[in-house]
Amino acid sequence: MKAGIQKHSMGSFFKVFVKILSLILICYGLQTNAVTVVFHNSCSGDPITSNTYQSNLNLLLSSLTNSFHKTIIRNGYYNHTVGRNPNTAYGMYQCRGDITLDECRHSVNSAAKEVLLRCPKIKQAIITYKELVVLKVSDQLFFSIMQDKPSYTLPNAKSITNPDEFNPQFDKLANKLVSEVASNGISSTSSSSTNKKLYANGSIEVTRSQNIYGLAQCTSDLSVSNCTQCLRGQIDDVRKLFRGRIGARVICMSCFFRYELYPLYLPDTAPSPSSSPMNPPLTNATRKISLKVLGIIVLPSVIAVLSIIVILLYFCIKTRKKAVKETDDIDEIQSAESLQFKFSIISAATQNFSDANKLGEGGFGTVYKGTLLDGQETAVKKLAKNSGQGEEEFKNEVVLLVKLQHKNLVRLLGFCLDGDEKLLVYEFMKHGSLDQFLFGLASLHSVIAICRTEKHLTNHLSNVHVDPIKSTHLDWGRRYKIIGGIAKGLVYLHEDSRLNIIHRDLKAGNILLGEDMVPKIADFGMARIFMENQNQVSTKRICGTFGYMAPEYAMNGKFSVKSDVFSFGVLILEILCGRKSSSFGKEDDAETILSYAWELWKEGKYHEFLDPILRESYSTNEVVRCIQIGLLCVQEDVDDRPTMAMIIHMLNNHSVTLPSPLSPSAFLLRDERRGPNIPAKEADNVSVNEVTVTELYPR
Repeated sequence: MKAGIQKHSMGSFFKVFVKILSLILICYGLQTNAVTVVFHNSCSGDPITSNTYQSNLNLLLSSLTNSFHKTIIRNGYYNHTVGRNPNTAYGMYQCRGDITLDECRHSVNSAAKEVLLRCPKIKQAIITYKELVVLKVSDQLFFSIMQDKPSYTLPNAKSITNPDEFNPQFDKLANKLVSEVASNGISSTSSSSTNKKLYANGSIEVTRSQNIYGLAQCTSDLSVSNCTQCLRGQIDDVRKLFRGRIGARVICMSCFFRYELYPLYLPDTAPSPSSSPMNPPLTNATRKISLKVLGIIVLPSVIAVLSIIVILLYFCIKTRKKAVKETDDIDEIQSAESLQFKFSIISAATQNFSDANKLGEGGFGTVYKGTLLDGQETAVKKLAKNSGQGEEEFKNEVVLLVKLQHKNLVRLLGFCLDGDEKLLVYEFMKHGSLDQFLFGLASLHSVIAICRTEKHLTNHLSNVHVDPIKSTHLDWGRRYKIIGGIAKGLVYLHEDSRLNIIHRDLKAGNILLGEDMVPKIADFGMARIFMENQNQVSTKRICGTFGYMAPEYAMNGKFSVKSDVFSFGVLILEILCGRKSSSFGKEDDAETILSYAWELWKEGKYHEFLDPILRESYSTNEVVRCIQIGLLCVQEDVDDRPTMAMIIHMLNNHSVTLPSPLSPSAFLLRDERRGPNIPAKEADNVSVNEVTVTELYPR
């Protein structure tokens, strides 16, 4: 009896010691450049509208976590399917090849729990946990299909000092790992051709005091050829973007690659997740000896170490609080320095910020086109020196932008902080902004007319780039897809990004067009984070663009996700009629785009509201539906406006009956170009006639 109590006590004590020691290591890790992101997620696909699919998804996640009790897990890989079309849910996980089965089980459980938290009501989700497991669920079959996008890259902030020695050895190690992965896959003894060992790790010496350690892996259901193709593509990205860094990692759905200057994988003697860990049985004599040894040798050492641990924990917790602004996201906040560019590199890329490279200008500063040394084109936003934003606040904004990863959001590549200079480096959108395509020659005439009456805005005329030919490229099919893409981007910001972000300056000029005219929401200078328990926030700093601002925000400073919904409604109507909201009120009977749309919708004259370019070829049902959705978005009562998730459901399901909108209020129907009565000190933070003035401040 006493022996049993002693064994239990010693076991509990040892577990507590291990947990405390783990906390120490975590805290230490936060202070190093080797940042481990606990969770990384990508949410995509259509919203979940079927209770059947939601039930199948719940069953699927339960099956994935319980798989360790039902079958032998080979090579850390498992997939499962639940339900029948059209509500089939597909899922799989892949654990890293060097971890134990217990670690694999724990990682899968942690990742599965996060799916519903991080990607609620979305059909497709990819979750990684501590780079030890990748878990994916989807309504589309993806088993044995190579998927190298989206990918997630995190380089080390520091560069090596001996590139001539380092780079050739890195190339040798990378090629060696890819070859070993392929060899392991070919020689796998698994009874299933869809479950192969596609993992390898190793190291190579650069100098006597410097080694490179690396590991590479593909999901076990890939063919060897697809696996090598995926790995080589990711390694090429590392070479192009982060050549000469002392470490980097890249994760995608189908493969993973990482290298560092320190060992980053477990020894080969560790039990493989391909089978259950089997420990040799202990005899009673062995147990007694083990307990005596533990008590005589280990216990005094543990007591001494624990005293030191308490002191270290105290300083560690203080360090963590200073290093991390949001305690809920401690393990997810990335090192901002890992994304920092040197000012000399950005200056050379933009030809010393020459006017020939200028893409646009506004209250926030100027945007230039840049070309990096590897040929990659970028858009560099040079923030105004009077932005009022400090170094810490600027870095916090960078971390915020890096966390926003969605195909309908412009991707931040990095930043530069050099004295008073603050630069943001984005991916370059060669097609420019939506307003350049949408408004054409009419936009130029409108701006000229406004600038004649508003002399203080004439300096912005030189920055207006319009092309009457571009508007012809936006046929109805493209416009409808653009509306849907913007809606998906807003759903991600409002609900799926976990940060719950309100953009506050949604307009055609802040929608950039990428490949295949895919819309991407840009300019997060006015964005605000919304806490989970907040429905509405008040501010004395009114900022945005008149004509797009919701009345409760423009008049009272109250904003919420429904403020973005209002702006989205105005944007839909602009896309449909091909005119800026600020172009109304001069020669038209209607003072605003809202009154114009309301009157024509009420009379059933949808054809007259449509852009003349589209009137020969369009879908009547889609046009009528979009006008109605646009009017629903600009309702005066916040509660009458739909959420962005509801809007996507309305766009994708034509069988859904839409509610009838009410007439916009007197405030909304008046000439919005004049704007509401706002004190002069607050009016500096807003813009009229779509010339945006941004005030950046800590969030």
